[in-house]
Amino acid sequence: MKKTFMGVRLRRLREERGLTQVALARALDLSASYLNQIEQNQRPLTVPVLLKINAVFGVDVQRFSDDDEARLVAGLRDVFTELASAQPQDAVSLAEVRELAANMPAVARTLLALHRSRREQGERLAALSQHLEAGRPGAAAASLHAPPPMAFEQVRDFFFSQHNHIAPLDDAAERLAAKWRLPERVSDTALAERLQAAHGVRVALLPDAAPGQEGGAALRRFDAQARVLHLGPGLLPAQRAFQMATQLAFLEVEQELTHTVQGASLSGEAAQSLARIGLANYFAGALLLPYTHFLRAAEALHYDIERLAQRFGVGFETVCHRLSTLQRAGARGVPFFFIRVDRAGNISKRQSATHFHFSKIGGTCPLWNVYEAFAQPGRIVRQLARMPDGRSYLWIARTVTRSAGGWGAPARQFSVALGCDVQHAGALVYGRGLDLGDAAAYVPIGMGCKVCERPACPQRAFPPIGQALQVSEDRSSLAPYGAG
Repeated sequence: MKKTFMGVRLRRLREERGLTQVALARALDLSASYLNQIEQNQRPLTVPVLLKINAVFGVDVQRFSDDDEARLVAGLRDVFTELASAQPQDAVSLAEVRELAANMPAVARTLLALHRSRREQGERLAALSQHLEAGRPGAAAASLHAPPPMAFEQVRDFFFSQHNHIAPLDDAAERLAAKWRLPERVSDTALAERLQAAHGVRVALLPDAAPGQEGGAALRRFDAQARVLHLGPGLLPAQRAFQMATQLAFLEVEQELTHTVQGASLSGEAAQSLARIGLANYFAGALLLPYTHFLRAAEALHYDIERLAQRFGVGFETVCHRLSTLQRAGARGVPFFFIRVDRAGNISKRQSATHFHFSKIGGTCPLWNVYEAFAQPGRIVRQLARMPDGRSYLWIARTVTRSAGGWGAPARQFSVALGCDVQHAGALVYGRGLDLGDAAAYVPIGMGCKVCERPACPQRAFPPIGQALQVSEDRSSLAPYGAG
């Protein structure tokens, strides 16, 4: 274990419990001088001390993980990079950002909140200016009440803050799976029987979409009055089971759904409605792949996604998504980052149980293997990657294709990727045969060109924000930015 200096967090825990240094040292069976050195970051917080803290206070050791620190660093770098575009002389170095995130996390979170507020105020002023220029003062007054962040952003940030693990729903799903004696492999028949017996809900298939009809049939449509759950005609048995499990979430764990949404600090009906759907989908995955049994199988198979998909009768993407949620206190799996992206770089799913963070500005990195997977459809592509801050990751990616209908209908194709810190590579089948100690084996990727400081990247599309592009008479100097 690398040396972890968490003096500020330990001091904050002590202050929250109303303890003096002497009292805390006595509770942890440490000398007062040793505890003082830990709080002053003169000594690292060791594993034995962490275990004592957990035993005495019942505090999850994840509180002292550097994952939260890494998230703060990523968020602060976004903020300071954006601000530096207007005032380059006030650029904040990475070392200063790390110092702030490590020693004053509460201050760092406050800065992030202030920056969000500043951005919202800027959007309101821009809207007000547009209305005034158009000569519509009434509309201008209304624009002062700018809408909150988009619904999907609020929901994404909520799941991110929970490390992509919703304990009440996960626990309820595991309990119900055992109570209903669901088989290991997905059974749409068993779930259909539960819907009928417990809720009087009949399952029926929607009619096929008319030839040439855009969008095709819906995946799921519930007629509450007629008590009929309509499912898309082209769904496979595992997909039908997932849609049934999603409907069971609304019928079986409505109280847990409502309580979780109310505690998520979401503004607006759209965000709350989207969160309910996301939470219902979370429950569905947890019902089909119960936590304890699935985690044991994943560890026994060394996280082999294709073998897990065969064993449980689900798809590649479903397994990847479920693996990214295994962060139950006291029984954690490998902390994964899960992402789904299309060929154009649009990210439709992004869930994280770890500290990995791509910037919200400037897109993603073209050197990332999630895009290389499109060149090898259906094959798993792995990559050792290193970020500019020195953190290293093992990534695996594979394409998934969804047919939209019969002959001539365009299919939807995505690249699905899972990543984890390279320290977990030994637990994964995908780490076999890789030379983790070879620095040349790691592909240098970044968080997006606008915030990546790698000066010699062959794929750089434009310079980082705040860095002036030096233009010379030699046009070749512009080649890295797409003008050559």
